[in-house]
Amino acid sequence: MKHIKIAPNQVGLVFKDEQLAQVLSTGKHWIGFGTSVDVYDMSAPFLPSLELNVLLQNTELASLLNVVEIADNEIALLYKDGNYRQCLSAGKFAFWKGATVYTIVKADLNALYIDEAIDKNLIEKGLLSAYTRSYRVEAFEQGVLFVNGAMVRTLDAGTYHFWKNSDTVVVVKTDMRQMTVDIGGQEVLTKDKAQLRINFTVQYRVSDLTKALVENKDFDKQLYIQMQMALREIVGKLTFDELMESKDQIAAQVMASAVEKAQALGVELAGFGVKDIILPGDVKEIMNQVLIAEKRAQANVIMRREETASTRSLMNTAKLMEENAMLFKLKEMEYVEKIAEKIHTITLSGGGQVVDQLKQLFVK
Repeated sequence: MKHIKIAPNQVGLVFKDEQLAQVLSTGKHWIGFGTSVDVYDMSAPFLPSLELNVLLQNTELASLLNVVEIADNEIALLYKDGNYRQCLSAGKFAFWKGATVYTIVKADLNALYIDEAIDKNLIEKGLLSAYTRSYRVEAFEQGVLFVNGAMVRTLDAGTYHFWKNSDTVVVVKTDMRQMTVDIGGQEVLTKDKAQLRINFTVQYRVSDLTKALVENKDFDKQLYIQMQMALREIVGKLTFDELMESKDQIAAQVMASAVEKAQALGVELAGFGVKDIILPGDVKEIMNQVLIAEKRAQANVIMRREETASTRSLMNTAKLMEENAMLFKLKEMEYVEKIAEKIHTITLSGGGQVVDQLKQLFVK
């Protein structure tokens, strides 16, 4: 005989010939020779060395255990006294009934969405990463959820969790803020076959998520091409001179032409602007020549205007001097003063007017 002591919160299983013969509770026990005893802590899950289903045929042992079966398409979250311990996959598990309270939360992996009973903190910490897939939609984004190729719903900002299973889950997102696209180096022909390069910019925002992401593929690339075509259509109706005179109005014409096509893409146009019009080298040279000719013509007009005004002023002055002898004498003194500033000494002799004598001195 062997003496065995079973402490509180323990259970002893007596095996003879590899079969469960007796269940020992707290206390002192005597067992016969040829037997073995396995002692289990009731605060831990029951993990026997023999097949669980065979042991559960003992009604006394079965009454001490809570048995949980988890199917192939399930997992279970194990909580000990309210605290998460581990995630259990498919199988049969047993837990002792006693002071320690074990709680099981099951989840169906065939479902798409994760049930509210599953603590999202476990997912965020990555403890369930083997069974879940997560997608994040930022505050400035919106998304569309596709399951097995079919659109299911639109997604606002937030974090979304789904079970990993045979379903194909795809989340397509787009930025809902106003976007700016620079389109440079576009070669276009005017009505009179002048070849130009135009750089322009487009501002837009997504207004209809379904049209942009579901009904159209790569809506932003389509918008890029549509704005190119709209610009070519407008410029192609104008001659080179008309284009240069009305280039500030091109933006409004392109917006009016492209707004409906943009709406079909789920996009709202916010602005369009022509940044640069780049002329070929020969056209640029001709334009420079025209500009120089225009400026010269303007300069000639100004010079003629000034000469006319100066002549008219001289005529008015001469008329006043003819009518007023005192004014004539003052004019004489003015000229003498100007000449005296340039010449140190002037000697005049003989008769005649001062102006006449000065004329004889300075004019041959």
